[in-house]
This record gives sequence, structure tokens and C-alpha cells, in this order.
Amino acid sequence: MEFGKKVRQLRKEKKISQAALAEAIGVSTRTLHSYESGDSYPRYRNTYKKLAEALSCDVNDLLMFDTEANDRDSEFISEAAEQYGSRGKKQAQQLIAEVTGCFAGGELSEEDKDEMMKAIQDAYWVAKKNNQRFTPKKYQ
Repeated sequence: MEFGKKVRQLRKEKKISQAALAEAIGVSTRTLHSYESGDSYPRYRNTYKKLAEALSCDVNDLLMFDTEANDRDSEFISEAAEQYGSRGKKQAQQLIAEVTGCFAGGELSEEDKDEMMKAIQDAYWVAKKNNQRFTPKKYQ
């Protein structure tokens, strides 16, 4: 489900008006409407956090989209969990959430965003491999 649809669905489930939610997160009603319609996304990670708090959900739930990129992200998270356990899974989820937040409201095309995300994930694997010798045995 797309970001805007998720926000709208969660808002309706909580029985919160657009005006009340907009006030709670510090944006105009018009801005919130543009989020829900998919015309724009929050520019700042803090806005995602405020939305998640107001809607009683996890920030990662708002940031994950049902797209081909999401499938690749899910695969990345699963692979991190398989190789590095729950700690690796959590790190991978945090990485994706933070990077996705950085792309919100940006000027990059979807293809460029996908390539950037792939490069960051590749860098994650290289860093994990290089740092493995410094990782305590109980986390390997």
C-alpha cells in the first residue's frame, strides 16, 4: 500500500479528522491532504515520526511501500536477519527507514532512488563483512 493510502487508512481507523491530524503533526490540512492523495511526501524525518506517533504505528510501517523496491528491501532485511540474527534485521530495517526518509520530497527519479538504495545496501554488506572481525562472537 502506498504511503498516502496508509496514512488515510490509519487516520480513519483512529477516527481522526484531517484537521486534527494535521494540527497534531504541525502541518496544514492542505499539506496533509496532499500526503494522503499521494501528491507529496513529508520532507523531514521528524514529520514521519510525528505521523507515526499520532497514528499509533511504527515509522517503518509508513515508509514501506508495496513496490518492486519494497520486495528488494524485504529481501535485504531477510538476508540480514539470516546472516546476523535479530540485531542485523533491526539494523537493516533502520537503514531502510532512514534512507527512505531522506528521499522523501526529493528531486531524484524513482529509478535513481532505487539505484541509490541498492548502492547503500551493497555498502552495508561490505561494512558488515569488514567489521566482522571486530564483532563479539555472541553477535556473529
